[in-house]
Amino acid sequence: MYDYLIVGSGLFGSVFAHEATARGKKVLVIERRDHTGGNIYCENKDGINIHKYGAHIFHTSVEAVWQYVNQFVTFNNYVNSPVANYQGKLYNLPFNMNTFSELWGVVTPAQAAAKIAAQRTAIKGEPKNLEEQAISLVGTDIYTKLIKGYTEKQWDRSCTELPAFIIKRLPVRYTFDNNYFNDPHQGIPVGGYNKLIEKLLAGVEVRLGVDFNEHRDEYAKVAKKIIYTGPIDAYFNYQLGQLEYRGLRFETERLEEKNHQGVAVMNYTERAVPYTRIIEHKHFEFGQQQVTYVTKEYPAAWHPGEEAYYPVNNEQNQVLYAKYADLAKKEGNVIFGGRLAEYKYYDMDKVIESALGLVERELE
Repeated sequence: MYDYLIVGSGLFGSVFAHEATARGKKVLVIERRDHTGGNIYCENKDGINIHKYGAHIFHTSVEAVWQYVNQFVTFNNYVNSPVANYQGKLYNLPFNMNTFSELWGVVTPAQAAAKIAAQRTAIKGEPKNLEEQAISLVGTDIYTKLIKGYTEKQWDRSCTELPAFIIKRLPVRYTFDNNYFNDPHQGIPVGGYNKLIEKLLAGVEVRLGVDFNEHRDEYAKVAKKIIYTGPIDAYFNYQLGQLEYRGLRFETERLEEKNHQGVAVMNYTERAVPYTRIIEHKHFEFGQQQVTYVTKEYPAAWHPGEEAYYPVNNEQNQVLYAKYADLAKKEGNVIFGGRLAEYKYYDMDKVIESALGLVERELE
């Protein structure tokens, strides 16, 4: 009899597995995929770590989390500085003085602020949809060139049909600063994310290719407690209905080039281009290989059984999730955690913080 059965080997499950094992608990991790690590898993080809499920950049303001991960791996000094491509012209992201200079030829923060302020007046009264909300925050040019097409591709709907609350704020920087994140700590594990997961799961029994919901009879009784990190609606066999997600589709190709686009992340912000961004993976780790791998990332409608990426965070889904969360509270020996079990978009540091919170409540 195990002390804990952990369903899923992403960051949440792996952190808990590590900490439980360190405290002398007998732990079994089962994973439905043929590899550990969840969506941070990387495939290594030609010495390049390919982010198989989309770009992952670790960043945090939580000092305890930064100290925690640095026990296991060393992080490089990668800084996320994506570039937007709109009709062949390039603009730095996030919106900063480099962006404004390229858009309007302005050279001072005051000139940029005046330009944005003038354009914001295009919206009178309370914004009725995402388009009006975005224009009311950053004006027409930034919205048209850098927000509209990208957002419509992501959601497969016109911005006039999307609710205003999706965008609560749009950070605007009046400095020449292309660092996408504001956190004091940022980087990629040297050697890739697999190194982090391997260290977390060292000495832990792991079984791959096992779907808990398909083999529940076999696994439900093997441990005193279950930590479940899969989709919460799947656990309950969708008895109240299915939660919705947005999907992603990836096309990765090897190019006989040393450097294809000069940046790890390039967003394509016009709607006519079907993909939202191209990732050139070697730049996450400053690779000098003679070849490169690029991945085109396409938004996709999601269907049950496919990889779930982004929860559709509308009222209908939140009401349904709340009902499932009530059911989850009645499952005596099962603890639900992680992005799928909590129907939540989680940054990596927040997943780790959440898992460590569970460790404190459960194991301390």
